Amino acid sequence: MPFVTAPTLKQTPLNAAHRRLGGRMVEFGGWDMPVQYPAGTVEEHVCTRTHAGLFDVSHMGEVDVRGPDAVAFVNGLVSNDASKLVDEQAQYSALTTPEGTVIDDLLVYRFAEDHLLLVVNAGTTDKDWDWISSHRENENIELRNVSDNYCQIALQGPDALGILQKLTRLPLSEVKYYHFREGEVDGVPAIVSRTGYTGEDGIEVFSPASDAVKFWRAALERGKPLGIKPCGLGARDTLRLEMCYPLNGSDLSPERNPIEAGLGFFVDLTKPDFVGRDALLKTKQSGPAEKLVPFRMTKKGPPPRPHYAVFRNGEQIGEVTSGTLSPSLNWGIGMAYVSSAHAKIGAEIDIEIRGQKFPGTVEKKPLYRKPAS
Repeated sequence: MPFVTAPTLKQTPLNAAHRRLGGRMVEFGGWDMPVQYPAGTVEEHVCTRTHAGLFDVSHMGEVDVRGPDAVAFVNGLVSNDASKLVDEQAQYSALTTPEGTVIDDLLVYRFAEDHLLLVVNAGTTDKDWDWISSHRENENIELRNVSDNYCQIALQGPDALGILQKLTRLPLSEVKYYHFREGEVDGVPAIVSRTGYTGEDGIEVFSPASDAVKFWRAALERGKPLGIKPCGLGARDTLRLEMCYPLNGSDLSPERNPIEAGLGFFVDLTKPDFVGRDALLKTKQSGPAEKLVPFRMTKKGPPPRPHYAVFRNGEQIGEVTSGTLSPSLNWGIGMAYVSSAHAKIGAEIDIEIRGQKFPGTVEKKPLYRKPAS
């Protein structure tokens, strides 16, 4: 039998820093990433909800698009309308196939009318790059995969802006949600974006990959008096799931379209043309056969997990795509594709877990809401 070597996992510039902090490393989308630190996922989750959490998301990919046709080119590939962006604004969108299904969800950043940056998911970066570059024809643009040039670090939580403000002269409170500024952070040139994947206020900082360790250490040091914690993929997943933010590869896939996934708000069918528009228009007009819905368990038991069957009145109506025990709610929660007839808020369902059915209900998004101050 021939000897086959295991594929080498990619590493972010912070790999050694994660190991020094005791990060438990796992494979994720071809990357060697921390799933949690010694404090554990629940404590990291709670810290982000109450104070601040620091996440390494440098595994995300970046595609730079420049030239007079930059906006028109990108607008022909994504579901949302990139022409509506103004300088220093970001927009959530999706790359779609001719069938209207999701290749990837992404953020589009506009720096100028001739300069956009696309931030894509780690596990699909190469596929996204091939897809984007294959659609270039005679447009006056320059395309570059600049993923190796950046580190991306997310500082999330109620104390996030206060911590970062100690490291920059940029007026962070003036940066609107889904907008960004360019400036220096701890003496390093950076893009500071008021975005995130946790449902908390916060910032995502893009800086040269060579400066990743410098900024990571500075953020942890400045945030120490406020109880900041480094956070891994585990907390990132539980935080996003409480907010019903979809995960590409689980809740989104080339077998699903954004209307089925509840992302119709990010599909602009008033655009005259983009890849998948006709298919998505048909789905919009006829209604999707299945919908992605959030749910909460109503009986204590094992947490729901992906691929568990969903039942209603003894009939299987769908399948779980994401599930966990919510640290904030202390209940099992998840998302599932179910037949549209059973997708109404309040519908009673059963999740089959280890051969036993446990009751739950379809809920309104988000599953977690911040307590009134």
